[in-house]
Amino acid sequence: MERSHSHDSHELSVARVLTALAQGEMSVEAAMPYSSNYTLLTSVVHEDLHLLAVYKPQRGERPLWDFPRGTLYRREAAAYVVSEALGFHLVPPTVVRDGPYGIGMVQLFIDNDEEVHLFTMLKQGGYEQEIRQLCAFDCLVNNADRKSGHCLQGRDGRLWAIDHGICFHVEPKLRTVLWDFVGEPLPDEVMAAFASFRQQLDQNPQLSNVLYTLLDRAEVRALRRRLNHLLETGRYPPPGPGPHVPWPPV
Repeated sequence: MERSHSHDSHELSVARVLTALAQGEMSVEAAMPYSSNYTLLTSVVHEDLHLLAVYKPQRGERPLWDFPRGTLYRREAAAYVVSEALGFHLVPPTVVRDGPYGIGMVQLFIDNDEEVHLFTMLKQGGYEQEIRQLCAFDCLVNNADRKSGHCLQGRDGRLWAIDHGICFHVEPKLRTVLWDFVGEPLPDEVMAAFASFRQQLDQNPQLSNVLYTLLDRAEVRALRRRLNHLLETGRYPPPGPGPHVPWPPV
């Protein structure tokens, strides 16, 4: 019974965080260093909840030749939706809302150890399950920018994945530092999560509708194609054409 109770309180706290991110009063505290797009550290206050969040306004997005203009913030939110639907909980709570610089994405800030990233967690050990889930997740969402530094270790030791602004392209774009598992079978729990996600897409109109507000129809169709392919092959796919490691790797 204890377990379900803690699960309920987790659900409650995530729901509260999402409400606060969506409705709380935002004040920009600082610009985040080393970001190619406007990335602002923001405090959010809602009722008795005080949070730090990362705010990326649409108007601060640098245009990319291969992604539709002004869509990166929505892709970040879609990555959160997919991670939650899979039950992986890798992406911090993320919403789309209006902020001090207009519409953008607002994501819970993860207080983390800045010396730690994906490579150090691989070396440290203890993250095998999460890293395999992350690798499968990146294949599914077609992540074009999985750098090692886009994985954080929270103060509680948890692995978090951030920076999903260039995911969900209709063409194969997977660029990642994590090619360790190519050709290996997807873990059973990943296959089960993918099968459940496909069922949710078929049977839960709310999920499909949310994805359609964040991505265009061709991108949702491409997501389904990748999902079906991963379920059919049951393996981590090999690199596609073109550059398949992001630069810089960290």
